[in-house]
Amino acid sequence: MKKQSAHTVWHHSTVTRGRREEQNGHKSVILWFTGLSGAGKSTLAHAVEERLHQLGCRTFVLDGDNVRHGLCGDLGFTDQDRRENIRRIAELAKLMLEAGTIALTAFISPFRAERNLARKLVPHGDFIEIYCSCDLSICEERDVKGLYKKARQGELKHFTGISSPYEEPEKPELKVDTGKHCLEACVEQILLLLEGRGIVSRGI
Repeated sequence: MKKQSAHTVWHHSTVTRGRREEQNGHKSVILWFTGLSGAGKSTLAHAVEERLHQLGCRTFVLDGDNVRHGLCGDLGFTDQDRRENIRRIAELAKLMLEAGTIALTAFISPFRAERNLARKLVPHGDFIEIYCSCDLSICEERDVKGLYKKARQGELKHFTGISSPYEEPEKPELKVDTGKHCLEACVEQILLLLEGRGIVSRGI
């Protein structure tokens, strides 16, 4: 259960999420990319952000490795630390949602329970789970960091897909096959979804 700091009261701003969205010219939303290491989450998230930026949208990518350099630098990769990592990211993404921003999160986030908790933090429709589906063999071929090799040799503990489980999303808003489809095609799938939900408009 989430701990609540003592003696705190939520301060309501006169500048609301709706006013920020109106100024930005688009709705805010959380795009939650999940998948195995090497599935292309970060690459896809940054490619989507680039396209959205070109459309004039206010965006920010919360990348797994980048966040562990600071906000989550004190966490390891045990199941407990992974859960805390996702809890912190979910709370940060919620704040970015209120800021009127399109927040893109690129984390393995292997456990359904933690992804569902992140979803429940925000109103219905504001959390879009994007499952980057990719065969483990392809992820291992793309292993530029050599992490899968180390995991198979027993040098890395709690490595998702090898010594720690990955629980596939059961009902993601979008499933993109990053192992079979090119980056541009995957980006297009996401932009079409955002247009269909009225979050952004390409004016075409």
